[in-house]
Amino acid sequence: MSEQTEGAGRAAVTGPRKMTPSEAFVETLVANDVTDIFGIMGSAFMDAMDIFAPAGIRLIPVVHEQGAGHMADGYARVSGRHGVVIGQNGPGISNCVTAIAAAYWAHSPVVIVTPEAGTMGTGLGGFQEANQLPMFQEFTKYQAHVNNPKRMAEFTGRCFDRAHSEIGPTQLNIPRDFFYGEIEAEIPGPNRLDRGPGGERSLNEAVELLAQAEFPVVISGGGVVMADGVDECVALAERLGAPVVNSYLHNDSFPASHPQWCGPLGYQGSKAAMKLIAQADVVVALGSRLGPFGTLPQHGMDYWPKNAKIIQIDADHKMLGLVKKISVGICGDAKDAAAALTERLAGRTLACDATRESRAATTRGEKEAWEAELDEWTHEKDPYSLDVIAEAEQEDGNWLHPRQVLRELEKAMPEDVMVSTDIGNINSVANSYLRFEKPRSFFAPMSFGNCGYALPTIIGAKTAAPDRPAVAYAGDGAWGMSMGEIMTCVRHDIPVTAVVFHNRQWGAEKKNQVDFYNRRFVAGELDNQSFAGIAAAMGAEGVVVDKLDQVGPALETAIEKQMQQGKTTVIEVMCTRELGDPFRRDALSKPVRFLEKYADYV
Repeated sequence: MSEQTEGAGRAAVTGPRKMTPSEAFVETLVANDVTDIFGIMGSAFMDAMDIFAPAGIRLIPVVHEQGAGHMADGYARVSGRHGVVIGQNGPGISNCVTAIAAAYWAHSPVVIVTPEAGTMGTGLGGFQEANQLPMFQEFTKYQAHVNNPKRMAEFTGRCFDRAHSEIGPTQLNIPRDFFYGEIEAEIPGPNRLDRGPGGERSLNEAVELLAQAEFPVVISGGGVVMADGVDECVALAERLGAPVVNSYLHNDSFPASHPQWCGPLGYQGSKAAMKLIAQADVVVALGSRLGPFGTLPQHGMDYWPKNAKIIQIDADHKMLGLVKKISVGICGDAKDAAAALTERLAGRTLACDATRESRAATTRGEKEAWEAELDEWTHEKDPYSLDVIAEAEQEDGNWLHPRQVLRELEKAMPEDVMVSTDIGNINSVANSYLRFEKPRSFFAPMSFGNCGYALPTIIGAKTAAPDRPAVAYAGDGAWGMSMGEIMTCVRHDIPVTAVVFHNRQWGAEKKNQVDFYNRRFVAGELDNQSFAGIAAAMGAEGVVVDKLDQVGPALETAIEKQMQQGKTTVIEVMCTRELGDPFRRDALSKPVRFLEKYADYV
């Protein structure tokens, strides 16, 4: 290895050198500026792990490898760099599959290192043996299998290059006996792709469409965040005077204080955004794949404009026109494409120039109406929720309405905050309330929709950005899958704040039992202990909130302790069992029964 001590220079060795495969692996990590790896120690990679510290690499031990994968995801999403996860071959690696799937749908450049059984034992059914490449085939952009120790540096470097160029997770699979021996290797430097704005023809076609548009609308997607292109998106929107809507769960892709910001589309999104895009004659989908769940009807509105011309801009050409019919597809970087379009529109007279003031007034009116509705929407209004509210008034203790809680949390959020949300009923409703001023601030499990996401992801984000406040939202069901990682926060001084909505149920699925199964509740109820008490037992702060005027102060105090004292806090909010709009309804219908003994279950 290069002659350096812990904390010394980070430059990798250069030129062909004699080294061990472990050294080639670690030096390639150094060349790619890896400083943090999430995982659980294991004998399968112990020779490399032994030299992490002198190379300036910190291995952050976690409670469960799924958490490690989510941490790598959060780390990548807030830093714009790569996140790295590693584990013991076999069960340690299989534990990561869900997290890598979530990273895949978030387009996160996560590199998962998967040491596997030794080459002399492969196929014999040995201890912790598994075929690890098929596990991740569907959820990785590239898979490298080190088939010879001499190729260790080559494959390691390629995984990092492909994670960035393909915008998603890659897998580096290494037989555990290939870390040992003596090789001659040259450490490759990073090779990062310069995408550019897209082709001249497609850019010019887009400009001609925009020049004729009378009511253009911009969708600011995740690609805007990944390209660090928010300023360019703002410039394009301002030239057009266009309302800007966030794509689903990318609420941080446009500053919420900007007068043209209208909020997110998709499930539990903004009515203002939906009503405005419904009027569009040209839509610029900037850095968005226009995924089906992010454009589905909501609030009783099938809002996607039927006759609008769609200009879709995505760095992955395979996404262009995949979900929605488009008029122009631009394969390019969202930042560069937005800048190129703005430059081409400068000095031109646009049809929308004549309607700028009227469109601004329409945008303002829709936003004000939506904000007023959110202020008044203090609890869910369906018959089941009204029954729940009446029951809560008869129970001992105070039970808070989730929407009121979400509004108070929104008001108490600091401007620089990072928020991760889990999947579930209340967390999904939060989509209507979360607003951000800067990118790389909002993290959600996206289309994979797995539970247990929020806490470990915000831990990874906090690791990458320790100077920013970090908050996780989770329901009590999802919280049970990940709360052990509070011990990771405490053990390794990674302070975060977690808000747990304690409503004693699996709410998202329970809504289907209300609407389709005559309130026959099976497996949906949760009898929970005190999550604040469990947090205290793990060494964190635990706070129970059961009064509305406590919500904002509890969050503010927890964040102050996080930033000033390095304290992790779990805020347990005692909520009613109100249920929001149904989560998903594919294949569901009213039950039909033919056998007599099931006749009552119709």
